[in-house]
Amino acid sequence: MEKNTSTFIGLMSGTSLDGVDGVLVNFPEHGGEALQLLASAHQSFSPELKQQALALQQAGTNEIEREALLANALARSYADCVATLLAATNCDARQVRAIGVHGQTIRHRPDLGFTRQTNNPALLAELTGIDVIADFRSRDIAAGGHGAPLVPAFHRAMFGQPGRCSVVVNIGGISNISILHADGRTTGFDTGPGNVLMDGWIHQHQGLAYDEGGSWAEQGQIHTAFLASLCSETYLQKIPPKSTGRDLFHLSWLMDKLVTFPDISAVDVQASLCAFTAQTIVDAIQLYAPQCEAVYVCGGGAYNVKLMRSLQALLGEIHLSSTDSLGIAANHVEALAFAWLAQRFQLRLAGNLSEVTGAAGERILGALYPA
Repeated sequence: MEKNTSTFIGLMSGTSLDGVDGVLVNFPEHGGEALQLLASAHQSFSPELKQQALALQQAGTNEIEREALLANALARSYADCVATLLAATNCDARQVRAIGVHGQTIRHRPDLGFTRQTNNPALLAELTGIDVIADFRSRDIAAGGHGAPLVPAFHRAMFGQPGRCSVVVNIGGISNISILHADGRTTGFDTGPGNVLMDGWIHQHQGLAYDEGGSWAEQGQIHTAFLASLCSETYLQKIPPKSTGRDLFHLSWLMDKLVTFPDISAVDVQASLCAFTAQTIVDAIQLYAPQCEAVYVCGGGAYNVKLMRSLQALLGEIHLSSTDSLGIAANHVEALAFAWLAQRFQLRLAGNLSEVTGAAGERILGALYPA
């Protein structure tokens, strides 16, 4: 059975560490046609796997072995997601051109010339019988870039509207924006935390993985002085290109901020964290996309009703919706982006935007692990 040259699988596990999102997609072979989403799946991470990944965010003992074991566990989870996608469509693995897989970021230090996305793509190729394309970020970093964000190129291809300035906001653990300028240019960067601080705080105080719909934040009040302290973070004033992650925005960072505010209630902290995410996103849009006519949200944050309301309040008359209104569900966008990047690799086309990442130029991203 011959491979379908336009059929790809995309797998994405992000900073939120909730699991892996997967898509099986046909890309158009000719311009002007829409992509065809054949199936989607979500494979939750076990508490043990999530804890292993979190532990590797910071220096510790026996890191090499612990990372290798995590990489193996991730590959098996990715393979389970692939099996679910294939079963849902009765698609044979031999029909899939390649899997594009991001891996799990455990360190992101472009300032030191590296980023680390844990994965075992060789094992994934062995388990699935499908070519695997992985390690998308390191080539951009080798060219002097941040290796992130990579999704703006995909956002431009899918959502760009000539003559109209819009912004696509991806709210995962970290938030990033893609500014799709009216003249066809695309810029973007990480604006700061998305769900990562809210998720960590509610887990610590409520034992929940995330604040569903922002319902806990809705019960609190924004502490204005605390919010101002959060917004004083140096990263937020940096000029793009820039990127960030759990290396900066983590619970220890938050606890350091809270020392000055010993009497603030836990629920008011959550409300303020939600406001912090919204404020940093909108501040970035107002500064770097003042002509923006519409904002489209993807990622898990699109399902946080409180956060979406906060964004709309700050955006005023600017139209706000999820990417669902553009034909792609908010929770599918990132996985689709890595399927698209895999296709770009196969076509030997650049996957980065140097004006976004700061790389010396456009580069073909990824490394091939043949089945």
